[in-house]
Amino acid sequence: MQKDLGLILELRWQDLLDILIVAYLIYRIALLMRGTRAMQMAFGFALLAVAYVASQGLGLFTLNWLLGNFFGSLIVILVVLFQDDIRLALTQVGAGPFFGFHASTSGATEALTQAAAWLSARRIGGLVAIEQDIRLTEYAQKGRAIRGRISAELLETIFMPGSPLHDGAVVVRNDEVVAAACVLPLSSRPDVSSSLGTRHRAALGLSEHTDAFVIVVSEETGRISVARAGRLTSPLEPAALRAMLLTLPGFSLPAGRPWFARLGRNAAR
Repeated sequence: MQKDLGLILELRWQDLLDILIVAYLIYRIALLMRGTRAMQMAFGFALLAVAYVASQGLGLFTLNWLLGNFFGSLIVILVVLFQDDIRLALTQVGAGPFFGFHASTSGATEALTQAAAWLSARRIGGLVAIEQDIRLTEYAQKGRAIRGRISAELLETIFMPGSPLHDGAVVVRNDEVVAAACVLPLSSRPDVSSSLGTRHRAALGLSEHTDAFVIVVSEETGRISVARAGRLTSPLEPAALRAMLLTLPGFSLPAGRPWFARLGRNAAR
């Protein structure tokens, strides 16, 4: 007892700082992994670790030898398996969110609402997938990289008929347009109406596989719809779309003039 008490008293402030830093790093890495295949594979590695410990206790020497050699090359295996996730995580570290600072999406609400109203008024088809907890990296990588700050003008230009990027979906992360001309999975549910076009089926398909918030503008009718959690909400007025966007994490009212004044100006362009 006295020995344990002595060890506690010998604990330096540097040791406490060291523990706090390591705990914070583990927490931030867990946040970066959340919603990615890395998290699923981490559970798989955890199960293998349990099997390795159990094989030692049960005397399963062959299994223990195989798992021991596997974990001996774990660093190389992790780099090979997670190279895309590691690249994305390092990008996010450099951009700031790793340290708790998130990009402002105050202007994204207005830009998305304005663009949807503009496309709807002209019956121009549009498909925008807004990333939530589950990353859309695998879909963005199949499209054309944009990496530009979101604006109504950028979205309108992308979906303009004749644009090389108009056919496909736009992936939005925070206040950035990550990629355009992305291919999304189509919904194969038998209860989906046959009257829905490819854009609406793609929006539903993505919302069935991820937690993305997907905005669709119909080319035939100009209707604005939203797909979320496998459900399609339609039709929507721009004001209703804006209200739904404001419920998303990080989306807030933009500064400056009232949103409806700018919305009217952009709809008239």
